[in-house]
Amino acid sequence: MKAIEVKVFDNDLEKAMRILKKKIQNDGLFKRLKLKKSYEKPSEYKRRKQREAFRRLRIAASRSRNRRY
Repeated sequence: MKAIEVKVFDNDLEKAMRILKKKIQNDGLFKRLKLKKSYEKPSEYKRRKQREAFRRLRIAASRSRNRRY
């Protein structure tokens, strides 16, 4: 597990909290916690993994189409 650090400058806690939430969200911690909250059937797990893989492929395809040479 990675250590997530946020430095606080000038006692600006609100900004530090926003940065921390963004880092946690980008790390995927919220998503993992939500998935671990309840049992996931093996068939649901496979279906979710397929959906995620398809989504990654779609995003990669759209990025390759939008590249300019």
